[in-house]
Amino acid sequence: MKNRKLILGILLAGIVLAVGIFLFTANRNRSVSGEKIRVGSKDFTENLVVAEIYALALEDEGYEVERVANISSSLIHDSLVNDEIDLYPEYTGTGLLTILGEEMETDPQKVYETVKKEYAEQFELTWLEYAQANDSQGLVIRTETAKELGITTISDLQKHASELRFASQGEFDQRDDGIPGLEKTYGTFDWKSSNVYDNSLKYSILENDEADVTPAYTTEGQLVNTDEFTLLEDDKQFWPPYNLAPVVRDNILEADSEIEEILNKISATLDTETVTELNAKVDVEGQEYTDVAKEYYESLK
Repeated sequence: MKNRKLILGILLAGIVLAVGIFLFTANRNRSVSGEKIRVGSKDFTENLVVAEIYALALEDEGYEVERVANISSSLIHDSLVNDEIDLYPEYTGTGLLTILGEEMETDPQKVYETVKKEYAEQFELTWLEYAQANDSQGLVIRTETAKELGITTISDLQKHASELRFASQGEFDQRDDGIPGLEKTYGTFDWKSSNVYDNSLKYSILENDEADVTPAYTTEGQLVNTDEFTLLEDDKQFWPPYNLAPVVRDNILEADSEIEEILNKISATLDTETVTELNAKVDVEGQEYTDVAKEYYESLK
């Protein structure tokens, strides 16, 4: 009798253990409707890094992830709508102006509310919470020149434009969100000289004292070098906000609402300074974007 009870006890313990292992394994290998979650990214450093952080966070919670990297910025929205990917990092300003074709708006919350509402109605896509990280457009000046002339804002820059050499990228001189729009807001920029350079050369052009001012994006990695480069304050708020946020297909969130919580936690950690530093590790220090993303994600634990 004792042996029978012992055997039954062992069998029962074995069953409990087996069920526990099964449930644990199932939880650690979650997927949505039996498919991997396809995380897309655009074809530039920042988007690649942030998308990889999303992927790592999802994998850490047991989801199977397929990475679909380096999609052209002009194609990635259609990739999401056409069910080729499930989510990717997007920018509120891009959604407002490029995808929806709405009027310019500079209030971050209003921009977010507009894109969230319209994407849901038009595309069955959800904007999750946006990060404080703002990859907007801006103007960068040589720090030495900024100090000499007391320039900290674009208004200051406009007053001293006749003393400054402008390094353009060509189309910036023609676009509504370039010089024409800036001049409507700040007044004429009567540059001492204006020459067109390839975008990839702009920081070396400033560093070599071949120009004083150039257009830039506000999270570019080179901006960590404040001894050389100063990002000017857009004091009249000409440019709209470009806050980072995950955009996700509705059916994915309907199948598993926990994905929203996971990605929102990541967005809460990303501010402009942090994203600039992540970009610098790739574009200035030469690290692999996957390594940079992994190091950052591990630092959050």
